[in-house]
Formats: sequence, C-alpha cells, structure tokens
Amino acid sequence: MAQAAMNELVERVPGRRWTVRLDAAGRGGTAVRISCSRPACAEQRLPSAAAGRAAAIAHLEAHLRAAPAPRAGVYCACRAEGCHAHLPDTGRHERAEAWRCGGPVVLAVTTDRQGRWWQVMECCSRCVAATPGAKTAGTSQAPQAADRPAPAPAADAGMPRFSDHQTVTDPPRSAPARRRPQQAKIAQRVIPRGLRPVALRDELIELGDLFRAYQHRDLPDLALLADLQERKARAFTSWADATGDGGLRWEARRAEQAAAATRVQHQQRSGRITGDGGPAVARLLTGATQWEHARTVLAHVTDHAPLPGPDARLLVLMLTLRTAHTGTGNLVGQDLTALGLADTEDLVERLTGCGWLGLPGTAGDLLASRAENPTPVTVPSLAPRAGGAGPFTFGRKMRPKLSGWAQKVTSDKRLRQSKATAGTRLLALTLATQTDTSGSLGPDGHGIPLSDLASWVPADASELHYLVDQLLAADWLTAASLTDTRLTGQLTERVLPLTCPLAPPPPAADTP
Repeated sequence: MAQAAMNELVERVPGRRWTVRLDAAGRGGTAVRISCSRPACAEQRLPSAAAGRAAAIAHLEAHLRAAPAPRAGVYCACRAEGCHAHLPDTGRHERAEAWRCGGPVVLAVTTDRQGRWWQVMECCSRCVAATPGAKTAGTSQAPQAADRPAPAPAADAGMPRFSDHQTVTDPPRSAPARRRPQQAKIAQRVIPRGLRPVALRDELIELGDLFRAYQHRDLPDLALLADLQERKARAFTSWADATGDGGLRWEARRAEQAAAATRVQHQQRSGRITGDGGPAVARLLTGATQWEHARTVLAHVTDHAPLPGPDARLLVLMLTLRTAHTGTGNLVGQDLTALGLADTEDLVERLTGCGWLGLPGTAGDLLASRAENPTPVTVPSLAPRAGGAGPFTFGRKMRPKLSGWAQKVTSDKRLRQSKATAGTRLLALTLATQTDTSGSLGPDGHGIPLSDLASWVPADASELHYLVDQLLAADWLTAASLTDTRLTGQLTERVLPLTCPLAPPPPAADTP
C-alpha cells in the first residue's frame, strides 16, 4: 500500500510556486527593489520602503487575479520545505508521509512578519493549516465526470495573461450543487452535531471562531494565542474523554506544548523574568519609574522648547538631559555634532540669543571643545527654584542614566550609517517611549494617534512619511503603516533594549 501511494505521488504534477521579494536597492539610501520569481516579471525600483511594500502587494494581487484556479491533481509545492504535514512520523515509521495531505488543493499565500517577501504556493488545505500565517487565496474545483462534455474554449482575445504569458481561462462552471448545512470545525476537525455535553460543543465552536479571527489580526498577540492554546488543550482533553479518540488526546498534548512555547516567547519579548532567573530583554533603563522619567523629560521639552523645528527640539532635549538636575552641565563639541543637526553652530547661537542657554564663550568655542577641556553650560529655566525644587523630580543619580539612554538612541550605529536626520533621531527617541512590552507602537499595540505624534515631533505629514522610511531603512522599525490618523508598527528586536514600555491600559469597567 505504501509503495502504491508513493507511485501515485510521483505521477502527480508538482504544485506551482512563486515569490515576490522586497530588498534594499543599495546601501546608504531608502530606495528598494521588487523582484518576482516568475520568468517574465521585470525588477522594479521604488523610492521608499512604504511605496515598495504597496507595489509588491499590488504585484502579488495581480498574479493572483491572473493565475489559473488551483489544480486538483497536483502534489503540494511545500513537500520539500519542512511542512508539518510532510515531516517524518518517527513515532511509527521512518518515512515522509506525503499521503497525510488532505482536503482540496488551494493557492496559499505566506509572508514574513517584517513584510520583506510574499510566496504563493499550490498545496492542499491540510498543509495550509500546518503552515503558520498561511492564508488561502483560491480553491480547486471538483473534477468533471468523464462523460460530461468539456466546455467550449473561450476566445483568446481579451483574456488576462500570467507573467510567463500563459493564457488564463475561467474554470468551468457546473450546475449549482445543493447547499449542505455548514459544518463547525476546529483544527481541520469537524465538530459532531450530536456531541455531548452541549457546553463542550459550544466551547469547541467558539474556539474555532477565535482561532480563525486570530489569523486575520494585523499584529500578533502572543499572550492571547497562549490562552487560546491552553483552552484548546482542555477542550480537546474533554472531547477525547467523551469519545475515546486517542488522536484528540494527542492533539491536546500538542496544544499544551504550543501554549507553553508561546508563553515563553511572550515572556522573552516583554522582558519578564523567565525560568533562568534573568530578564530576556535587558533594557538600558531597567524599571517603570525610569521609563516614566524619560517620558517626563520629553513632555517638558515639547511644552517649553524655545525654538521651532525638529533640529532645535532634539538639541534642546539633549541639553535638558545634560543639565536637568542643577541647570548646569559640561559639554564637548562631539556631544552636539553627533546629533545630525543641519547647522549646529547657528542653533546654539539662537539658543544663547534668546536667553535659554548660557555659555562662557561663543558657539564656536563650544563646538571646538574636547573631552580634556569641556565647556560649562547653563540652562537658567532648569535651575532649582527658591524652594530647592526644579521642574523634574528625579535625583542626581538618575540624570546621567537618562542622558546616557538618549545618547545611545541618537548615536545608534544603523542611524549613523544611514545618515539619519535630527528629525529621524527625535522620532526614534519618541517611539522608544511609546511602545508596549513587545515593542508594538501604542499603549495597547494599536498605534500612536497622529495628533500626539505631531506634537512630539514637529513635522508635517509628508515629512513624517520620510522619517518613518528612514527608520525602516535603519532596521529600527518594521511593519509600519502611517495613515491620516495614526502610526502603527513594531520596533525591531535589536532596539527592544532601548525601549521604555508604557503601562498596560486598565481593564474596561463592567457595565451593568
């Protein structure tokens, strides 16, 4: 039997597969290029990552519209790619069980979380379910009976053509079949209508709906996914007890393992203490109190910056952090020239001219000073008042920690290599204080309102698009989307240690 199944697999046609990729067009710029594995698709170049991502998705959708319907007689394109449905079942036989595939053949779309490639493959519905994040774009039609006459071929003129110039024809239309009652499913298993107790059947139906809804989320929620897996494990155990099905008990154990692995991943992403006794994300600022102090300084500079523009805002922020405790501090020229300001000397002169900053000499003297001979500076508005209190509540030891954190962000290697502007560095600082524990933007991961962002980073909508593209190119931000109302996205793994997570929103009050 196994030999016959293998012979049948060999005779079947391999499934189609093609990939659309988005890559940087070169070093030191924001331009990107789009490439497609289809033979007749020419490479495209776009000026920004956001424009490139939109063009890549449009290119993929055009392929899907022009692609023939999935063929019912093919074997899966994912067969040699480590698909879970094709892995050897070492518990019983050392062989790849390709005949574990099942269900109609579909066109499945997969992508990476960073939005850098999209792949379409022709495979069975069971393999789609076993592939994380895969979505179905088309389903094969049932094969025609041998004695049914084939429909007449359509005229070639006006038919859409695929990228390798294959003519695309509409699938044959058969007589409408009698609609069957919709079956409730979970994990590709049909939930029996007569399953008892009724509460168990209701729980399984609800879990199936929740898992399908989770697959359509824009951003992952690992804590929610772990909870769903734990509920699935309990429900499948009860289902196995009620029916005596050993396969259900095996599925329950798999769900328990998936829940534990997802929970650990969530702890690693959020910086919580794990089993090894240490935080998975070693943040530069280590506690909620320090994170709130960082946001306090940013809010103070937003309200009291004496000059307009992102360059002046960033310079005022860094000077505030260096003089926050007593209103005085020491600076060298490198502290200011490393900020990527358009005209550092002119900004310093304007700050001294309006009285916000005090220097013993000229702006040129400050920029020429070195570490062995720093320049003392004064910010009168930050000096302690008559009662001994200044505008900030943190102490003398906290100030250098906050200053060091800001210096680490603005002097990030990837920002320097991409020659990021002062506005880009100011946006990076701001976003680092406006994420949840996993790095998603906003207190609940749903993004930052554009009105708030514009008050923190003085830039119009077109400038913000450019700043966001610079952060994408510098591997600071990923999966970013800037609309007319908010900015959504995720900070990359490498910058999570620089984040200052927001406190989670309070739970909604129960309404009578």
